[in-house]
Amino acid sequence: MIEITSTNSFLNLKNELSELKTNSSFLSYDFHSALETSGSVGEKSGWIPFPIVAKSEGKVVGFMPIYLKEHSYGEYVFDWSWAEAFQKSGLNYYPKMISAIPFSPITGRRIIADNNDIKRMMVKALEKILVDHKISSCHILFPNRQDASLFNDMGWLQREGVQFRWENKGYDNFEQFLTNLSHNKRKKIKQERKKINNLNIEVTIKQGNLILDEDIEFFYACYCNTYMLHNSSPYLTKEFFYQLNKNMSGKLVFIFAEKEGRRIASALNIISEQSLYGRYWGSLEYVPSLHFELCYYAGQEFCIQNKLKYFEGGAQGEHKLARGFDAFKTYSNHFIANSEFKAAIESFLSKEKKYMDIYSNELEERSPYKGK
Repeated sequence: MIEITSTNSFLNLKNELSELKTNSSFLSYDFHSALETSGSVGEKSGWIPFPIVAKSEGKVVGFMPIYLKEHSYGEYVFDWSWAEAFQKSGLNYYPKMISAIPFSPITGRRIIADNNDIKRMMVKALEKILVDHKISSCHILFPNRQDASLFNDMGWLQREGVQFRWENKGYDNFEQFLTNLSHNKRKKIKQERKKINNLNIEVTIKQGNLILDEDIEFFYACYCNTYMLHNSSPYLTKEFFYQLNKNMSGKLVFIFAEKEGRRIASALNIISEQSLYGRYWGSLEYVPSLHFELCYYAGQEFCIQNKLKYFEGGAQGEHKLARGFDAFKTYSNHFIANSEFKAAIESFLSKEKKYMDIYSNELEERSPYKGK
């Protein structure tokens, strides 16, 4: 007998998530509890925790990271036009449900369970919640290919996108990686790194117990400055980063740039399984090419030195192609309760997919590697 329940907090699930052994840093209790206890998610932020858990004879056998949303900020799969269409028709789009890693466009599992039977039961339970509580929709953001296929098979709409990922092909050092690139791309990277070196900018990396409060304070100042430059406000509180460092410091990789004895920029990466994820960056002084050094090249070198397989540098950015990243498909799946709007959105997604396929082919043709 499988029992499926929901709760209004991830803080109640420490034992349950430990039992499941999700392996992913972004699905861990430590990550979600840091979001919640720091106030980065919750009613004030419009990200209301609503995790779903499946149990069999008291043992946890399934989990979905679900949030109720009062808006569409911080998702990286854009549905503002859908919300506007609902509103013009006199219907409420919000609150909606999503399954996602808050503020992070990271592909991964969205239904954690041992087999597809349990996964399907959890999806059916989720659909029932949506219908019973008259919630407009549910959106599964950045599921891996397996979960995306399962939702698609169960009648959920599917949307495709593109992100960029660098693969460590067993390189011994950064120079060996460069030899795989076309001449022009190799030359460009060397020029960009030389600019930073000529300015006597020192790049340092800190992990684990080497991370100090002053490191977090400086990083957060950089992080906030990035939002300020875009006339926006940061999603994450300073306390979140302190909690993250307390809970999982071994997974954090801070990269700092120092010029003439003072720090001027920083980036934060998170290790999960065999990948490094570039999450946040900021600078207090503009220096050409510094973003590429801290957010791409230093991360690539870190992966080579620590034998990590992949490096994802964040959402979007065709300029990543010139720095050795390859394009890959991302997915999202959507349950739309209103049948008329489901049909309209399905038609839109069908047309969008044709353009995405053309775009993906164009990106493939622009691969930075020799012989491609």
